[in-house]
Parts: sequence; structure tokens; C-alpha cells
Amino acid sequence: MTTWIPLVLLALAALLPLGAAVLRPSAARGRREADVALYRAQLDELDREREVGRLDEAGHRAARIEVQRRLIAAADQAEEATTARSPALLVAILPLLAAAGVGIYLLRGSPGMPSAPYDLRAAAAARDDQVLATLRDRLAALDPRSDQARQGWILLGNAERGRGNAEAAIAAWTRALDARFEADLAGDVAEMEIARGAPAAAAPWLTRALADQPGDPRFRFLAGLVEAESGRPANARSLWQALLAETPPDAPWRGLLERRLSALP
Repeated sequence: MTTWIPLVLLALAALLPLGAAVLRPSAARGRREADVALYRAQLDELDREREVGRLDEAGHRAARIEVQRRLIAAADQAEEATTARSPALLVAILPLLAAAGVGIYLLRGSPGMPSAPYDLRAAAAARDDQVLATLRDRLAALDPRSDQARQGWILLGNAERGRGNAEAAIAAWTRALDARFEADLAGDVAEMEIARGAPAAAAPWLTRALADQPGDPRFRFLAGLVEAESGRPANARSLWQALLAETPPDAPWRGLLERRLSALP
């Protein structure tokens, strides 16, 4: 019995971050809802890019898979955030979860089973590094203004984003934009800059994207987000109110836009 007490305490400690996430303030939920709507807008834009011939079938399929992955993740988070949450209920449930986990482990656990070997994970990461290094070497040998180089930098940026390396992804996409400006890719760079807390770095990209596509709702929303996160809520309100006035009643992003507006100080 005495050996169970430390196990239960350890389980409770492991569940504390879950409790903090469940009780997270509602401000974070608005951001996730914004992400969901933006990813859906990206899917629509990818379809338009394919229709006009600016994106081949393979590139379109790969890009949709990546956006859908992020859409599903954001939607799952938003659904969890909208569930009614009671601190008292959470306090009651956490010990039960901990006890259930310990019980299942005692019945079915295999403490002698080794964890996944680190050397295998390291080898896989090293292979990924080698593939990306080879891609960089080949890109360095190409004409930086060629479409082949541009597509290569986009693929490299997508790969780095998938690995969670925002700085490398932005650097690769910037090289692609140097070869030929594309408003949607500039919007991706701006979105990633905002996500990593650098709205000032996102602003120039959005300025160029809006100059190319002034009516694009995604760029206009992100421009307002830059203002809001830069401590200029009045500017954000002006931008978002103008966007809301031109947003159809059935537009999928209208609800989140209204909520973001109401959340401004």
C-alpha cells in the first residue's frame, strides 16, 4: 500500500498541466477559433490556385494535407475549449483519473519494457537533417530566380514548418518570395511571424499582400491581428469593422470576427 501513495502523487502531478489547460482563460479560445477559420480560408485559396494553374496537382495535394492537419488540430483544441468547465468538477475528477491510471498500470503495465531507444530517434532526425541539407545544396546550385528554385524553397519551408522550426521555414519562404512574390505565401510568412510573437515582422508582408489582393479577408484579418497584438486596439477595430461591413452573413469567418471585435479593449 505504501508504494501506491507515491505513484498516485506522481500521477496527480502529471495531470496538473491538464487542469491548467482546461481552466485556461477564454481569450485563448478566440485565437484558436481564428486559426480554424484561417485554415479553412487557406484550403479554399489552394483550390483557387489549382484552378488557375498556379499550383500543380501534386503540390495542391501536399499543401492541402498540411493545412488540413493544422485545421484538425485547431478544431480539436477549439472544441475542447468550448466544453463547459467547472473547477469543482475538475478537482473531483483528477484524483479519480490518477487512481484509475495507477490501477490500470498495476494490472497491465510492463515496467520492464524499455522505452523507445534514443539512438533510433536520433538516427531518424539525422536522416531528416541530411535530406534537408541535400535539398539546400541542390537549391544553391540553381538560378535563385528560377521557378524550380522557388518551388524548392517553398518545399523546404513546408518541411521546416512541419518540424516546428519557424525561423528556418520563414527563411526558406523568404527566398521563394525573393524569386517571385506571391501574396498567399507572404500571408503564410506573416501568419507564422504573428504566431511566434513578432507582429512587427509580419506587417511588411501583409502590406505587400494587401497591395496585391486588397480585398482578401485573410490578409485583412491578419492585418487587424497585427495591430491588436502590437498594442493598437483602435487600429485593429477600424480594420476589422471595415472587414465586417463587407463580410457576407453566411461567411465562415464572420462569427470569429465579431468575437474578436467584442474582445478588443
